[in-house]
Amino acid sequence: MKIYLGADHRGFELKEQLRTWLQNQGFEVIDCGNAIYDPDDDFSDFAFKVAHRVSLNPDSRGIVICGSGVGVNIAANKVRGIRASTGINVDEVRHARKHDNLNVLAVSSDYCSLEVTQEMITAFITVQFEPKERFLRRLKKITDYESLS
Repeated sequence: MKIYLGADHRGFELKEQLRTWLQNQGFEVIDCGNAIYDPDDDFSDFAFKVAHRVSLNPDSRGIVICGSGVGVNIAANKVRGIRASTGINVDEVRHARKHDNLNVLAVSSDYCSLEVTQEMITAFITVQFEPKERFLRRLKKITDYESLS
């Protein structure tokens, strides 16, 4: 599986740790930046890059990181075809994968430890979407709405 990573300055250190961890597990990791620690960078730049690449590659997943996780979540969801959510805990991420076919996970570097983040990412990668009629119906309404704009 291809995993796209992106983070601003507040998420930079966590992104670097996660990139190595994911590569050691055999995933193809594409780092969408930032490539250096830059205290003046903007989370939206990296969230858009990750989300755009995930939208073009439906079998991939994206992970975006900022201090709260909220900014990257908002930005990623502006890209058509993206279903992003801020990861709160492992159970919430499992639910989002099963019911909402989450394809971008937004992570808070300020409020989540490396260990909790790794547990959420493991769920994000391993849990499969359950294509039940009601879940498919709800997601179709979202994609139909996206096509109006």
